[in-house]
Amino acid sequence: MELTHLKYFLEVARTEHVTQSAKTLCIVQPALTHALHKLEDELGVKLFKSQGRNIKLTEIGEYFYKKVKPLYEDIEALPAQLRAMENEQAATINLNVLAASTFVTNAVILYKQNDPDLRFNLVQNEETTLYDICVRTYANYNASAKKYSSDDEENFVCTENIYLAVPNIAQYRKRDSISLKELQETNFIGLYGSKQLRNICNEYCERVGFKTHIIFESDNALAVKDAIASGIGVGFWPEFSWGRINNRRIRLLKITDAEFKRDIVITLRRGKQDNSRSERFFRFLTGLLKRTEKRKKPHR
Repeated sequence: MELTHLKYFLEVARTEHVTQSAKTLCIVQPALTHALHKLEDELGVKLFKSQGRNIKLTEIGEYFYKKVKPLYEDIEALPAQLRAMENEQAATINLNVLAASTFVTNAVILYKQNDPDLRFNLVQNEETTLYDICVRTYANYNASAKKYSSDDEENFVCTENIYLAVPNIAQYRKRDSISLKELQETNFIGLYGSKQLRNICNEYCERVGFKTHIIFESDNALAVKDAIASGIGVGFWPEFSWGRINNRRIRLLKITDAEFKRDIVITLRRGKQDNSRSERFFRFLTGLLKRTEKRKKPHR
């Protein structure tokens, strides 16, 4: 059955008048009559019966009308629904944040000031590929070693040092660097949920034969800062992606045992019909990271 024939059938069933329906449908009457006869031939039943100058639905025709009308209306509504879905997808950025969460969420807040209708769907899932933008971190990112690559992907990479955050007390006040060997009995504090950073730090510590003694973890970077500032312990701290440090309360010391650093990788996936908003936020996020990286200064 052709959709056009169903459309013709529904209109004639509504008016019960072939000539009037032909005018409404903007076709000639013989063409409309032929289409109705063809539909009846395909179904193998009579849908209409003559009644004077008009026609009426048969009992089977009435049943067919009740069944077809809502189906046809649903089909007619589909194009508008699909366009609405596409617009909603274009107005939503699926953001997989596996690293630099403080930096990324601050960037989202800042960006929404200029594009308040843009929606962000934030997830933290190492396995999923259902994202528009993903933020990851590696000890040493090797693009050529990626298992999967695509022309629809674009990667931005920047590097930041990992310092040791210590309370600004007499023990550390005049120091700019430190060896992990001096911290054998020292308590460590970490940010809960930063699995990738923890793995990187553990990898560096294993290389130099050091084991951290973690006594406290929080899912809030501010709580970690406060705990370090109060002298509860020390902790590894990325140079700029976790936000600014109040130098009156905390000092960031360079770790001398190895080159403690990490690569932040931001990936843009062009998987939508309209990727323009995702691309604009990607440019904004990477541009912000570039400017932040340029502004970084040695911590004293």
